[in-house]
Order: sequence, then structure tokens, then C-alpha cells
Amino acid sequence: MPRHANQLPSRRRSVNLTIRKDVMETVKALRLNASKAAEAGIIQAIREAQEHQWRARNGAAIDQHNERIEQDGPLLRPGWTVEE
Repeated sequence: MPRHANQLPSRRRSVNLTIRKDVMETVKALRLNASKAAEAGIIQAIREAQEHQWRARNGAAIDQHNERIEQDGPLLRPGWTVEE
């Protein structure tokens, strides 16, 4: 099973990034850690891309399931939904 971005080993790798000048000025003014902020943004982008891929792979099945529920109702009805 693939690991999620936030579960990767904590080893760091040096990379070169090009970031707008005004963004870096704000990072410095706010005394933020640019590397950690960039990493957090990349992790969020990974999550969104993985979610998009999952939805693309499973969208048809979800639509079919929802149509069946709409037509036939749920297969099991919890006791708390039964009207007395």
C-alpha cells in the first residue's frame, strides 16, 4: 500500500525551488520557515491530486450506488429510522 505524503520518512532532500520575490519577502517578514511552508503546500497538493485520482477511478461506481439507493432505498434500515 502506498504511503501518504505525511507518512514519509523524515529524511530531508535539498531541492531548488523558484518562488516569487514578494512571497519570499512576506515569508521573511513573518519569520516563517520557507522550507516547511513549501513542504506543507506540496503535501496538500499531493492530497488533492490523490483525491482527484480516487474520485476519477471510483466516480462511476459511486454514481451507480447512489442511483440504486435513490431507486430502492438502503438494503438495511437502522432501527432508529423505523417509524412507530
